Amino acid sequence: MADGPWNDTENDLIVADYFAMLAHDSAGRPYVKAEQNRRLQQRIGRSRTSIEFKHQNISAVLKGLGEDWIPGYKPAFNFQMSLVDAVARWLALNPAWLERQLEASPTLELREPEPLWIGPPPTQSNQPPPQELEHMLQIARKFDVAGRDERNRALGRAGEELVIGHERATLKAVGRADLARKVRWVSEEDGDGAGYDIASFDPNGKARLLEVKTTNGWERTPFHITRNELVVADERRAEWRLLRLWSFSREPKAFELTPPLDAQVTLTATAFQASFS
Repeated sequence: MADGPWNDTENDLIVADYFAMLAHDSAGRPYVKAEQNRRLQQRIGRSRTSIEFKHQNISAVLKGLGEDWIPGYKPAFNFQMSLVDAVARWLALNPAWLERQLEASPTLELREPEPLWIGPPPTQSNQPPPQELEHMLQIARKFDVAGRDERNRALGRAGEELVIGHERATLKAVGRADLARKVRWVSEEDGDGAGYDIASFDPNGKARLLEVKTTNGWERTPFHITRNELVVADERRAEWRLLRLWSFSREPKAFELTPPLDAQVTLTATAFQASFS
């Protein structure tokens, strides 16, 4: 059996094998992990244990990249950055992967709208160990995961569509069908620029202005927010909410953030406007 650091060829082979299993897992198709492992042993000459641990490493890389991973391979850290590069190579060679995931996402056309699971936002008390968290954030920064999600218009639109269904279903469930009919998809009807995506209501009729941020990754995946969104959040603190959707491709979940956002997240400037004086 081979020993020592994995080379690029070995990394590329095991990453391709992992994504083949992930495709089966995401679609609910049966597959046998032990058989996949045996085939890889024959191809790369690594032990069963070594391959299993590397699969867990790939789960950790995907977590850092804000992507779905195989639940049966719990993320394991302390991996080489060359493995991150191998996953990035696979994603670059298979750009249809994100669109394929969206095919299985819940939309208003495919299922009856229903309330979305909304839990508490991440806090310092429930964050991963510092070294693990920094490793995840380092990967997210290097590959601009927040920017990738922001540019993925199909993902963003699907997330907003799900929230529209959630808001209407929630209002109908408490006997406010009159308010449900008034919920507006502002970004779809009026375009971007309002500083929020959806104009909804609470059961008492108070306005809820929802800015929706969607990712296939975990709850701590970074996201982009515009200066205009921050201005509107500050001006309309009582009404504005940021609804963060995560694990979208597998089992959508969400949490809400209320202004001021800098009390709950770290806001980092990532771009500057240059003008001539």
